[in-house]
Amino acid sequence: MFDQEHLIVTINGSEYLAKPGQNLLDLINTTQVSVPQICYNESLGPIQTCDTCMVEVDGKVTRACGTTIETSMNVNTNMDYVKSAQKEALDTILEKHELYCTVCDYNNGTCEIHNTVAEFGLEHQSRPFKPKGYEVDNSGSFYRYDPDQCILCGRCVEVCQDVQVNETLLIDWEREQPRVVWDNDVPIDESSCVSCGQCATVCPCNAIMETNMVGEAGYMTDHKPGLLRSMIDLTKKAEPGYGPLFAVSDTEASMREERIEKTKTVCTYCGVGCTFDVWTKDRKVLKVEPQQESPANGISTCIKGKFGWDYVNSDERLTKPLIRRNDQFEEVEWDEAISYIAKRFTEIKNEYGPDALGFISSSKATNEESYLMQKLSRQVIGTNNIDNCSRYCQAPATKGLFRTVGHGGDSGSIDDIAEAEMVITIGSNTAESHPVLASRIKRSQKLFGQKLFVFDLRKHEMAERADGFYQPKSGTDLVWLSAVTKYIIDQGWENRTFINKWVNDYDEYKKSLEKFTLEYAESITGLSQETLKEIAKEIVSVEKVAICWAMGVTQHQLGSDTSTAISNLLLVTGNYMRNGTGAYPLRGHNNVQGCSDFGSMPNFLPGYEKVSDDNARKRYEKAWNTTIPSEPGKDNHQMIHAIHDGDLRGLYVIGEDTGIVDSNINYVTDAFKKLDFFIVQDLFLTKTTEYADVVLPAVPSLEKEGTFTSTERRIQRLYQALDPVGGSKPDWIILMEIAKELGYDWGYTHPSEIMDESAALAPLFAGVSYDLLTGYNSLQWPVAKDGTDTPLLYRDEFPFEDGKAKFYPLDFNLEYDTDQKYDLHVNNGRLLEHFHEGNMTYKSKGITRKTPSAFIEVSPGLAKERGIEEGAKVKLTSKAGHATGIVHVTDRVRGKEIFLPLNDNGKSAINYLTDSSVDKDTNTPAYKEIAVSMEVLTKKGKSPIPSNNHRRGNRQPQLGVRVDKKWERDDYIFPGSRVKHDG
Repeated sequence: MFDQEHLIVTINGSEYLAKPGQNLLDLINTTQVSVPQICYNESLGPIQTCDTCMVEVDGKVTRACGTTIETSMNVNTNMDYVKSAQKEALDTILEKHELYCTVCDYNNGTCEIHNTVAEFGLEHQSRPFKPKGYEVDNSGSFYRYDPDQCILCGRCVEVCQDVQVNETLLIDWEREQPRVVWDNDVPIDESSCVSCGQCATVCPCNAIMETNMVGEAGYMTDHKPGLLRSMIDLTKKAEPGYGPLFAVSDTEASMREERIEKTKTVCTYCGVGCTFDVWTKDRKVLKVEPQQESPANGISTCIKGKFGWDYVNSDERLTKPLIRRNDQFEEVEWDEAISYIAKRFTEIKNEYGPDALGFISSSKATNEESYLMQKLSRQVIGTNNIDNCSRYCQAPATKGLFRTVGHGGDSGSIDDIAEAEMVITIGSNTAESHPVLASRIKRSQKLFGQKLFVFDLRKHEMAERADGFYQPKSGTDLVWLSAVTKYIIDQGWENRTFINKWVNDYDEYKKSLEKFTLEYAESITGLSQETLKEIAKEIVSVEKVAICWAMGVTQHQLGSDTSTAISNLLLVTGNYMRNGTGAYPLRGHNNVQGCSDFGSMPNFLPGYEKVSDDNARKRYEKAWNTTIPSEPGKDNHQMIHAIHDGDLRGLYVIGEDTGIVDSNINYVTDAFKKLDFFIVQDLFLTKTTEYADVVLPAVPSLEKEGTFTSTERRIQRLYQALDPVGGSKPDWIILMEIAKELGYDWGYTHPSEIMDESAALAPLFAGVSYDLLTGYNSLQWPVAKDGTDTPLLYRDEFPFEDGKAKFYPLDFNLEYDTDQKYDLHVNNGRLLEHFHEGNMTYKSKGITRKTPSAFIEVSPGLAKERGIEEGAKVKLTSKAGHATGIVHVTDRVRGKEIFLPLNDNGKSAINYLTDSSVDKDTNTPAYKEIAVSMEVLTKKGKSPIPSNNHRRGNRQPQLGVRVDKKWERDDYIFPGSRVKHDG
């Protein structure tokens, strides 16, 4: 007798063990038994729309995908009437879908209708295909919908409603001819669709397909409009019956494999770390196909990762090195450029010393390239003046975690965020900055009851969805966090057991909280005392809390302290050391985590060992046969000041448009003009290259190999899909050539060798190797020598000498506010469709037609006060400079709060307004602390938000595909019933 952990299920006479609650079709799929299943997708679960998975369970015909194993059962898939029911369901599908595989762009070996019909052995259908009378919807930028080919399986609806949770798609079951509809039945281009592309990913046929595939994938599919019908008819005449049709189409599909490459890569945009196969034909990117085994995203994507690859083939790509002569750039050969760089570096080093040179690495480059950049700085030049753009965003979060729990990374995985009973987001527009991660939160909230509390200035999507949305005054998050923590302690709600066992310095920390009374917090933050009490009660009412935060926290003068306050709260409530809990600073760039991990920081060697640590430093000195300074170098903020002071004479920037993304850009670009020598390495001529002496053409991620590290601390491989354009080269090769010219022949032949060296020197990566990262395999650091990684940090202890975490006392003094002259506060952040300054995404026609420019969000109240309407043009002036832009009036902002996206490198660039204020502990610019005055230039005009932008859509939330509506239709007959009725 088996206990309740296992049940016996008999399938076609053979016994199998199943777990209570297991899906029957999932169990069948682990056996050798074959059952048709077109609507079922393991990532989506049972949808129950196609009826093809009919089986007999204890004498009754039912859908296997809709059957949960709760007791032992007897299953038969081979009975004649079961096969007849399956055939009946397939015939019904083929009434809706015309098989013309040979001339179909979806005929790539993965069409589930084709494969299911072929495997079933169906030669002819009982009822002919019937057109539905709808036009193909070609209105969208990235995919099209053909209702005539749609089988109404509902996968697209399921993924939109309950996986992505954008809630745009549904099936209108009330029509005479049901079809998929967008919003309240509008064309794709006029809907709330965010172009995540997941509908195209899960569609089992050619009904929803990427437009880049249309006319490109097949050998006989590049036809003019109107010819398809004649080609279909010709194909059907030439291929009577499904057997010959499939034989010819399978041959054609095999031919496609010879010219369509499918290469696994890692997304090059935000820090979520999505992985997928990119399909390329010659240099054309046909589509991006996420895989179920993708560890961070599964089948999910966003608009940028799925469709934002046009920049790779942009005509604006740099293809040869450039040297400035007579104030103009001239193309030169690589030998000349490298020789010139080495000569100028040597001259500056000899005259002013190694610390007169600075290096800024790229969060877009690979881990291996970050490692080589800091190696060039430390070994070849002899300076610790090396930094990266984490200084602009994530350094304060890292600082707060180092202070309290010892590692500067996420406590767990995205799975842990999804598992939490409560997720708190602070200063994070998650749905736009980290959309795939946000979808996990939205799904957990919608389907599994997760509570979502959002703290932000703007009423963005996550705020609209939140169970609790709070708008504390800008820059005061530390106060409400500390007040809530104090209230929890005062009520005796703290996790005393956890604190006594795992955390030091409690008494000192408790004393530091005396200032943070509810009355004080109310006066500073604007949140009422009752609200703060309710927040505290909610936090302690659940067992698992995860807190996510981003630039709305870190880009303040107290960014490090606020990050510390978040960790203090988690420690007080015992929300570390368990799955579903912890601290999650959401990394903004694809490799901003890895760029810091692998040593591109002025105070840390790879793996976060301090340059002042004699043992760590000597390990590198011995391996590199050099001497490394023991004092930290200058960070990128300090480098700009040093240029103005005459102490920094040369600068080398890789993949960072510093001249537009750094704060106070007038001050920054004035510094660039003073440099004796300036190298910029990038894909395009950016704003920063305007000040360069040498510009080196690098390659994007699709044209090289290496690894990225995501916000989860997850190291993943990317593989080369395309050859470099022209004479452009991967960053790691360029760095090697410069080092060699300077007398250091590193001799790497592949990035794996760079990783091997790093793993041999940095304990944090001791067991990392490319062999363990093959395909979709990944590792989350720390990685032990035996290759064991650490998905959940702090499972056994914290990385301090006694294994305990530390409370960190804090104070608060508000350093910023608006005044009578500069009376408006400018908030800023990312948009879903564009990335940062838009150097890559503005190369996409599809994205640009959706969002052609930045805009300034103004509240209805402020618009009325200033006498302006939608489309007004205004000039914003701060103490540092001014910017102009077009107004979008929206209730996303309130009062005198306005919002300006980051995605502009023209007159609306946010950094014309920012000054040189920084976080006091990390020198991260206080981008979020901008006071401005507003001058109205024109009172109204054309809206900056086009009519086809998703923000104008009208979401239609529902649970799944509402298959019950299909079953209620008069013309629906359950296949099992029809078979039994027909005998």
